[in-house]
Amino acid sequence: MNHRILVGVMLCALALTAQAQSSQVATAQLRNVDDTVSAEAQVEAVRQSVLASQVAGRVVEVKADSGDTVKSGQLLLTIDASESAAALSGAEAQLNNARLNYERTKQLFERKFVSQAAVDKARADFVAAQAAVGQTAAVHGFSRIVAPYSGKIASRQVDVGDMASPGTPLFSMFDPARMRVVAEVPQYQLARVRAGSHVTVEIPALKQRFDSKSFTILPALDPRSHTSTVRINLPADARLAPGMSARAWFSVGTVRKLLVPASAILRRSELTAVYVVDTQGNLHLRQVRLGEPVASGEVEVLAGLADGEQVALDPVKAGIEANPAKSGKE
Repeated sequence: MNHRILVGVMLCALALTAQAQSSQVATAQLRNVDDTVSAEAQVEAVRQSVLASQVAGRVVEVKADSGDTVKSGQLLLTIDASESAAALSGAEAQLNNARLNYERTKQLFERKFVSQAAVDKARADFVAAQAAVGQTAAVHGFSRIVAPYSGKIASRQVDVGDMASPGTPLFSMFDPARMRVVAEVPQYQLARVRAGSHVTVEIPALKQRFDSKSFTILPALDPRSHTSTVRINLPADARLAPGMSARAWFSVGTVRKLLVPASAILRRSELTAVYVVDTQGNLHLRQVRLGEPVASGEVEVLAGLADGEQVALDPVKAGIEANPAKSGKE
């Protein structure tokens, strides 16, 4: 008889253990973590450019497109240069005429037929013609658009046949090897941020965090929002792209907080709760009040939980297990 009772007790214990372990659990822990100042941020390239036309003409060749990786000096686009070529030929003819006139004037001066003033004027005309050729040649060279540095084409704004004029945007590009995050920090938090030792940047789209000790606080504040721009340098990562949303956590000290994993939080309309595992292995829904998330991916719990209590990591699965009859009806 005693043997049967012992077996029954063991079976009950195993059943309770199985119920508690059917969902993965985590322990709410009160521990020291970095005291942080968090701010919304955005990824941008340290070096990014908009390439615009400096001459008027029709686009006759496009050699790069959005998303292409280009090298410094690589030809990207060609604009019809017939007008600037004609202007260059005219300037070169004027230069040749000015040179011959200057040489003749010098010979006449040696024979005492002209004054020094005539020589000076001929020389000035020759120098002016040289400058005109240099300027026209430079304008003619602007018909070939080349990459100013190695990078990636973000967008292309023109097609073959489009008419370009001075100032028309042609390409936008950036250097993916040098990226940073720009965060807006409120004025009242600037003193704490300046005293901070490092910053952690989270890129939700990549599900990755970057630690950095290099950040710069710009001296001027926005007069409307009363925030200051903080630039945070990031390590090279080919997946980073300008415009990605990010969040920055500036470490400003140490503080003691009760933390649970963010995945354990159940949010339904205005309800914020967790499923707590009791000593018998049963799951109970309990409302909690949360603080701010921390850089480790956990969330601070201000009320509703105690240190050492266990919570289900998957609240949806835990809800099904806690109410099997209701779930079956649905």
